[in-house]
Amino acid sequence: MLSISIVLYKTPVDELLKCLSSFNYYSGECHFYFIDNSPSDILRDKCVSNRPFSYIHLHENPGYGAGHNVAIRDAQSKNHYLFHLVINADVFFDSDVISPMIEYMKNNPAIGQVMPKILNIDGSLQYLCKFVPSPADLFYRRFLPRRFREYKRNIFEMRNTGYNKIMFVPYLSGCFMLLRHESLKFIGLFDERFFIYPEDIDLTRRMAEHYCTIFYPQVAVTHQHGAASYKSLKMLFIHTFNIIKYFNKWGWFHDRIRDDLNSKAKHQFGN
Repeated sequence: MLSISIVLYKTPVDELLKCLSSFNYYSGECHFYFIDNSPSDILRDKCVSNRPFSYIHLHENPGYGAGHNVAIRDAQSKNHYLFHLVINADVFFDSDVISPMIEYMKNNPAIGQVMPKILNIDGSLQYLCKFVPSPADLFYRRFLPRRFREYKRNIFEMRNTGYNKIMFVPYLSGCFMLLRHESLKFIGLFDERFFIYPEDIDLTRRMAEHYCTIFYPQVAVTHQHGAASYKSLKMLFIHTFNIIKYFNKWGWFHDRIRDDLNSKAKHQFGN
């Protein structure tokens, strides 16, 4: 029924084990893929489950999306799974959040992707429902004075929706992506040109062109979000470099698909 991929890179063991223990709440059939991009396979003995699982050490770090693609391709080759879960090792939950989401997707075949409500450790909300960004959106978030930055951020992150209703969102976070395999076969997998960061923007917008990409707040997970690019100059450089590649692909100022998807998201609330 469900294939699950977790991409690892020098991942803290306690973080990984906490994520895996969350799946004890899910009783459905599933297969875990541990894709380890770390320099060594020191995590091999920790990647175990009472469910079927595969551990794949890539001996290099090809990137977040490329790692998940290894798992997705293998799962699709078996023609056995209907859904695939992309999940970060720093995500955990304390109830069965997966079954309700799968049931919702089964009842709504036009849906290709779903994301639950995402919470911080303290229980506060992470605002991860977003419009497809323009270069200005990302510039505003980092460089405008705080008052203007917060105003633009609130719009970009769809905060006026209240995050309390099921809604179409054209850019969903890559930390927890429940995807329909049939839809992935149609739109393609993660674009491996992106090492990290914009791969979730790219995949969600391609999915949203042909299927519904849905925020489903009836269930919630906790994400120990690191925001590495705000703390590390190296990660900021990597983030910036990959964002440039993203806009080179889709367009900097003229992006009709972006405009159409964002307009669709706005119109569902009568904006």
